[in-house]
Amino acid sequence: MSLLVVGLSHRSAPVSVLERAALSADAQIKLLQDTVAAEPAAEAAVLATCNRIELYADVDKFHAGVAELSTLLAQHSGVGLEELTPYLYVHYEDRAVHHFFSVACGLDSMVVGEGQILGQIKDALATAQELHTAGRLLNDLFQQALRVGKRAHSETGIDRAGQSLVTFGLEQLSSGAPADAWLKGKRALVIGAGSMSSLAAATLARAGVAELVVANRTFDRAERLAALLAEQYGQRPAEPDDVDVLARAVPMESVPDELTRADVVVSCTGATGLVLTADLVAEAVEGRTGAPAVERAAGSDSGSGSGSGSGSVRSGLPPTSVGSEDGCPLDLSAAQGSAVQGSAVQGASGFSVMGEAAVAGMDAATLEQHAAWVDNGTVDRREGRRTPEIDTEAVAALAAAAATLGRVPERRRPEPVAEVPRPLPVLSLLDLAMPRDIDAAVHRLLGVRLVDIESLAEASADAPMAADVDQVRRIVSDEVAAFDAAQRAAHITPTVVALRAMAADVVASEIARLDGRLPGLDDKQRGEITQTVRRVVDKLLHAPTVRVKQLAAEPGGAGYADALRTLFDLDAETVAAVSRADDDSRDHNSAALGGLDFGRENFDSNNFESAENRGRA
Repeated sequence: MSLLVVGLSHRSAPVSVLERAALSADAQIKLLQDTVAAEPAAEAAVLATCNRIELYADVDKFHAGVAELSTLLAQHSGVGLEELTPYLYVHYEDRAVHHFFSVACGLDSMVVGEGQILGQIKDALATAQELHTAGRLLNDLFQQALRVGKRAHSETGIDRAGQSLVTFGLEQLSSGAPADAWLKGKRALVIGAGSMSSLAAATLARAGVAELVVANRTFDRAERLAALLAEQYGQRPAEPDDVDVLARAVPMESVPDELTRADVVVSCTGATGLVLTADLVAEAVEGRTGAPAVERAAGSDSGSGSGSGSGSVRSGLPPTSVGSEDGCPLDLSAAQGSAVQGSAVQGASGFSVMGEAAVAGMDAATLEQHAAWVDNGTVDRREGRRTPEIDTEAVAALAAAAATLGRVPERRRPEPVAEVPRPLPVLSLLDLAMPRDIDAAVHRLLGVRLVDIESLAEASADAPMAADVDQVRRIVSDEVAAFDAAQRAAHITPTVVALRAMAADVVASEIARLDGRLPGLDDKQRGEITQTVRRVVDKLLHAPTVRVKQLAAEPGGAGYADALRTLFDLDAETVAAVSRADDDSRDHNSAALGGLDFGRENFDSNNFESAENRGRA
């Protein structure tokens, strides 16, 4: 059997595809059950986060496994296989282990180095254990991945390279200002009470928000989270750096009212539809400001997460070209009267005589004199002379353009356009859900700033990588090698156990035969003989079994188990029975650990630590 992972993430698929492929909790359970029921897979686990969906399985056939896992992902996500396939990636055996350890360390996250992925891996393992879809391979893999991730965070500065998705999103909302300073004193609303929402609530509380409201469909969970926040951040001795958070829970029906009071909203629920529509947010802004929440004008800065945007109208702006008409040789009334009839700019106010409205339709001689005036030159039309600064060809080109188009481009550099001040947003929204909780149309509303997964992906694409990332990569490579060696060694263990069991049966049989031939032996004599025979057998088997484990741990050592079975004529079914008993024991131990923290302190020698890290458990 071999490890296979099939999945898609923010690195392989656009957010729109990830959003449609997102798996609910029920869909994840059904996917796991169907995967282990499929022929190629013996074990399965699903890692589903806001920006990745990965299906891990222990398979006996690569191509059949890829086809089956891809089909199951498509079926349970609701995205057609033909549409989903271009965005899927596949990792097998060593590459699958390397990928998973990189994920656990935060190297593959949208925000490099973020730490909440470890909690998501732990949850994925707990679900697989509860459904009995995780066997020896996936239990070992997930538990060691948790340890590798903890090691990366404790031994390197990867935390400096990145941050949690929550913190990164809040910094995007604050337009680069320190999130703590920007949040201090604000009123915050958190929608949802899951792991990501809880992290967001704790981050907001630590930043010193004045009020924190938690809304959730299950009101009891919202109450528990609010009570925990109040206990941790609202009941502490008054010190300069302490915060005093007023945390309370509300039902989801109260969200519209809370929106009219909130400054910052973070939403991360498991809902399949929108939690906040554009109309709902518009009503909240109107209730907050007392003015209608109009949309930004087309062409203004309306990108998601790009700020509040400019005004929706420009009628109050100064004219596009402002200048003095003193000394102009043209007769304004004649110029405007000779403009092309029906022109949209005829008689338009706000245009200077140097603009296109004034010169449209002029003849070549008039255009020549106008051009000379614009260039601070002079033309004496009575003598037909002009100064050397006037370019005859340029004037002729202007005349041709005027005759053809009814207008000529302005030759003078326009005055700077006065900009309408951008209003500060009265409501900042952070959507961390997949599929999205907040209507993307919200970003068009004046006074509203929206940051979602899509805008976070764009912002993180150019994020600088810390030097510690290289150190984490070395840790990942070392741990992958150690894991592979341990797995190869573990592969031969059932054969060694079966060999020793066969030897014990031979000893017992020979002692029984000796009792029949020498019935006069007393218990002391029989015991001495039995012990001697066992010591002889143990000494004979010790060196070969230790050496075969060492050889099996090396690359290409998988064949030593077969050689051992052949040399000692071991029954294949006996070896398989030992392997099944070992898996059952591991499943029992994993179930017992289901409610515990998979930290370094809970790892034992069965987790195959690398040699340089032994003794840290």
